[in-house]
Amino acid sequence: MEYQFTLKYQLTGDEDIDALVERLGAAGCDDALVGIGQPGRLALAFARQGESARDAMHSALADVQRVVPHARLIEASPDLVGLTDVAQLMGVTRQNMRKLMLTHSHSFPTPIHEGTTSLWHLADILAWMQMRGTYAVAQDILELALAAMRVNVSTAHERVYGGQEA
Repeated sequence: MEYQFTLKYQLTGDEDIDALVERLGAAGCDDALVGIGQPGRLALAFARQGESARDAMHSALADVQRVVPHARLIEASPDLVGLTDVAQLMGVTRQNMRKLMLTHSHSFPTPIHEGTTSLWHLADILAWMQMRGTYAVAQDILELALAAMRVNVSTAHERVYGGQEA
């Protein structure tokens, strides 16, 4: 099955971007569109085949690591979303998502960041919507969101604890 996801990185030095793109292609990342909009950043939008979303994402992570071993993963997506993002994905209005959140405040997933813009893990909201049974949630999207969330949480844990147990 093909999975579409994005990996965003912080580069550590002055990379020759053209050479980097060539090396990425040679290392198996020829299934990714490369974005280099911000200096020192690299975004790879993959359309990768895999037995599972986890396999597809982990193979892409390994391919990138071989080419740019010192690049720091910033985010795997789809993961961190606002209500508007979820509404677009599910084909409903933002107001509908907000109403769901307010009406089901005791069971709706808790945001991981609350502020002017609140953020949730997409997998948490999709699993909640699937559990309610009132919305059709594509299993492959839920699987991909769960894989991205696990990568991001693991990366954050590694940054905080540096390989040491909590």
